[in-house]
Amino acid sequence: MEDNVDWRLNQWRTERPDIDPTPMGVVARIQRASRLLERELRANFAAHDLQLWEFDVLGTLRRSGPPYQLTAGQLVESAMVTSGAITNRIDRLVARGLVTREVDPSNRRSVLITLTERGRKLIDDVVVAHVDLEAKLLNELSGGDQEHLAGLLRKLLTSLGDYSPGNPLNQGETDL
Repeated sequence: MEDNVDWRLNQWRTERPDIDPTPMGVVARIQRASRLLERELRANFAAHDLQLWEFDVLGTLRRSGPPYQLTAGQLVESAMVTSGAITNRIDRLVARGLVTREVDPSNRRSVLITLTERGRKLIDDVVVAHVDLEAKLLNELSGGDQEHLAGLLRKLLTSLGDYSPGNPLNQGETDL
């Protein structure tokens, strides 16, 4: 079965038989999969009155463990956005009563962002629906296929410089 990318690659092969468009196929499939998956995720979050970025911030705080609190700087690093963007996001989450913001008593230059009880309940409910949706979206791939794909994507991402925040090789990109 051919996909949309095959159709495009065949056009390139016809029009430019002197080039091998295989790399275009890999990158295009990753891009298309990302857009299609994001569309489904956004719809699922919207059903829970959340936006993708809100889920990201709330999930980051929830994953951090008790007391579900991080500095604004730690959120910037995790969310891969600018400090101005995270400030705006935190403002909006504070207004919704999902997080609190307070000056760190041990370091007056730092701001602590804490998940409220309401925020924790919301993220705990939404993450279940989120995982269920992702399982449904990947249903066509066997467990082994999913592991293999995850390994290949991990290899690609690390080759492009994407490492966990604590990794010394992490370049600290904040504009993705």
